[in-house]
Amino acid sequence: MTAVAKHNIAETLLFLEGVSVSFDGFKALNSLDLAVGRGEMRAIIGPNGAGKTTMMDVITGKTRPDEGRVLFNNIDVTRLDEAAIANLGIGRKFQKPTVFENHTVWDNLELALKANRSPWTSLVWKLKDDDKARIVETLERISLKPAFATLAGNLSHGQKQWLEIGMLLMQEPDLLLVDEPVAGMTDAETEKTATMLRDIAQTHSVVVVEHDMTFIRALNVRVTVLHEGAVLAEGSVDAVQNNQRVIDVYLGR
Repeated sequence: MTAVAKHNIAETLLFLEGVSVSFDGFKALNSLDLAVGRGEMRAIIGPNGAGKTTMMDVITGKTRPDEGRVLFNNIDVTRLDEAAIANLGIGRKFQKPTVFENHTVWDNLELALKANRSPWTSLVWKLKDDDKARIVETLERISLKPAFATLAGNLSHGQKQWLEIGMLLMQEPDLLLVDEPVAGMTDAETEKTATMLRDIAQTHSVVVVEHDMTFIRALNVRVTVLHEGAVLAEGSVDAVQNNQRVIDVYLGR
């Protein structure tokens, strides 16, 4: 049975079918099938070289697949460029936070605000009350309201990660792709990030790539395990942690 037959497309926001990518003879993705539902948060784990980054690159248009299709809201994005895919509603947070360090937290969120930024409108554009309310709401959501006037460069590593998540939210994406959000965080920051992402998943679909199994458990979501460019296992945290194949190729290392 194909992935198409197994999943109701109407309830699926992101759908990958038979996606393959090769680099100089190395198959980074090997007929990968994946379906993420609307309003779902999914965790993706797997050893280095499993294809996690390549999968995100294909979804966002950075890499073209050799075979297969990627549907987002039933639109095949494999022939669109990165900007067009972002405009469709896919936001990506890379492992290393990229914020404007010489601007305040508030300014970073304002700069990320989804708005018409043509040269003419930029000259006359002013922040509306609704926009200000959205920034305040986002500040609360990412636990940075007390730091709204702080330069982003003065934030802790964890706070910079949260700010970048907030900047993604200002773009109003339907889907957030979040790469190793708790790498380098303290235990307290990691716990707060899990709470934050669970809250965000109430209104967005979220795909989280992570190695920290304690954090994955705190998310309490379905887990997909990648290995050699394909899905090795899928299920709850307990199910994948007790899967002998997963233990052999990843967790037992």
